[in-house]
Amino acid sequence: MSTYRDFTLTHRGSARGTVLRTIGTRERRSHLTAPRVPTVGIDIGGTKVMAGVVDADGVILEKIRTETPDKSKSPKVVEDTIVELVLDLSDRHDVHAVGIGAAGWVDADRSRVLFAPHLAWRDEPLRDALQSRLAVPVMVDNDANTAAWAEWRFGAGRGEDHLVMITLGTGIGGAILEGGQVKRGRFGVAGEFGHMQVVPGGHRCPCGNRGCWEQYSSGNALVREARELAAADSPVAHEIIARVGGNVSEITGPLITELAREGDAMCVELLEDIGQWLGVGIANLAAALDPSCFVIGGGVSAADDLLIGPARDAFRRHLTGRGYRPEARIAKAQLGPEAGMVGAADLARLVARRFRRATRRRVERYERYAQWGLIDSPATAERKAADLKAAELKAAEAEAADTKPADLGDGDAQ
Repeated sequence: MSTYRDFTLTHRGSARGTVLRTIGTRERRSHLTAPRVPTVGIDIGGTKVMAGVVDADGVILEKIRTETPDKSKSPKVVEDTIVELVLDLSDRHDVHAVGIGAAGWVDADRSRVLFAPHLAWRDEPLRDALQSRLAVPVMVDNDANTAAWAEWRFGAGRGEDHLVMITLGTGIGGAILEGGQVKRGRFGVAGEFGHMQVVPGGHRCPCGNRGCWEQYSSGNALVREARELAAADSPVAHEIIARVGGNVSEITGPLITELAREGDAMCVELLEDIGQWLGVGIANLAAALDPSCFVIGGGVSAADDLLIGPARDAFRRHLTGRGYRPEARIAKAQLGPEAGMVGAADLARLVARRFRRATRRRVERYERYAQWGLIDSPATAERKAADLKAAELKAAEAEAADTKPADLGDGDAQ
């Protein structure tokens, strides 16, 4: 009797692409019926590629990481890195699908990376390229979307129907979830909150505009302000100058946070400034989207209440209709730097479910055709292949026997 595994192994290559093209962009809360199988999540950032095997409860079974290839290198180099990580994990785990969280713009079909600032991806067909090399379904999404999904499923956003996530790192990323669905927009690039203009004619942003939100509330903004004060030899920067031995370029976000926790007045003030700008932006998003919860993630969120406390205060001061409307909850993300990886793996599990369901229907149809005598069943085809191989082997042995020289008798031995 043929099995799902028989059919998958025999026809996986041809069926996988067809099935994945039928997958829509709406989750429809289908995580509730997704198969409880391990999947691989991959988070691709500007400096690292992190891959992990994640179970259906969001538990990381194993995690590995490597450096991100330089953006001047070809897309094939990044693709090779991803494949190596997946194959490495597959040696020790039964992997059913792969999810990619990419730091860049991903199209609405979740198949192409339109643009990635830290990689050589320009309208790159990443999903299809990886599917042609990996024997499992592949899902591609923006890394902020995957992080938001993880926080909604397993972290600070559990139980929320309207959630906005803001990721504070080098810049600002974001994502919107509503009714159990990631809202990606018509072209797949929703959630680029960092490039809302909050100060007309303000600081120049790498995106080409001026006054973008991330120029005032991000890791880059925090480090820029600290380095400017240190370079000017400001007396308020005495402690941080001493800590880096006068080398201003060694001032980093984690160092500023560390000194702020130790009570350094300048570092505390810088985080308050970043937090206040964060609160202003959140108030603007509340006016536009009216979510029930904002989840703050990314590396800068490690400052905890040194950052989020001032953000809550500024949010209340700038919220439209303050005093006459419910206030959204502002919470720190719980899953840390693994959120993007966990979310990518969990979203890939939805792809595995749809793939398994569609493949099962093909198995049933295939078996009906076999019963009607229109085609061989996988078991029959396998038996015929084995019989053919045995016949070929027997023929080869017979041919070898015919051409072998006759043995000499004992009396003829030299």
